[in-house]
Amino acid sequence: MTQTQKLEEIEVIARSVGWGAANILSSYYQGEGDLKVNEDKKDGPVTAADLAANRYILEKLKAVFQEDTFGYLSEETHKGTEPIAKDWVWIIDPLDGTRDFIDKTGEYALHIALAYQGRPMVAVVAIPEAQKIYYASKGHGTFVETKDGKITPIKVSERNKLEDLYLVVSRTHRDDRFQALIEALPLKDKIYMGSVGGKIATLLEKTSDIYISLSGKSAAKDWDFAAPELILTEAGGKFTHENGDPIIYNRGDVRQWGCLIASNGHCHEELCEKATELLAKIDNQ
Repeated sequence: MTQTQKLEEIEVIARSVGWGAANILSSYYQGEGDLKVNEDKKDGPVTAADLAANRYILEKLKAVFQEDTFGYLSEETHKGTEPIAKDWVWIIDPLDGTRDFIDKTGEYALHIALAYQGRPMVAVVAIPEAQKIYYASKGHGTFVETKDGKITPIKVSERNKLEDLYLVVSRTHRDDRFQALIEALPLKDKIYMGSVGGKIATLLEKTSDIYISLSGKSAAKDWDFAAPELILTEAGGKFTHENGDPIIYNRGDVRQWGCLIASNGHCHEELCEKATELLAKIDNQ
């Protein structure tokens, strides 16, 4: 069996787990369980839904992918600052966009990725309220599956001039530096979406073309990006640091500092150069 075939087999299992976890989140979202929100957590609120989905994902994956070979890096169970000493590591965000979940915007997601030596190889991003799962394995393309079992290959947009591109951003969470950057970029317009998974899904659905993460006092974490990165790149997009370097996961520090840019790929290098130039100007003001 080739590695591609093995990855496709793993992808089938991850998809099944993704649907199961999506159903758990959705049932809490629709009010079928006590949410028990903990607002005191340093990195943002945690709900009973996060914890229930996390338990389910870990239980299902560990039943198939033994811990002597596979590591597990999950937002809800992560501790310490050392990399997980395994080549194959599952990187999990059981509820991406917890604030959107609590505020009932519907714009939350869940991420499951399998990385090999720090790079994603299999990914599932579920958008429970859209009843969709986006999934990919390395070298096999990206697909979207709907609740009725219909599967469709999906690709990013063909828009290829900076002035024609749409940027997807959060409605909130923007510090002055990030606001200055996005206002200075010569883009067509902005659209708004909550979770990172939801934002990258808008690139796949061709309603946006660019997503930017810029760290400030804090930074996005490995589990925010690992699954969204692969579903984007396998659909023809690019996702890198602004200097073009690839994103490496499971380095010990789970925070992804700096400026990271996801795009439909057609103007990626130009966009990265422009962001670097603008940030230098902003930082020198």
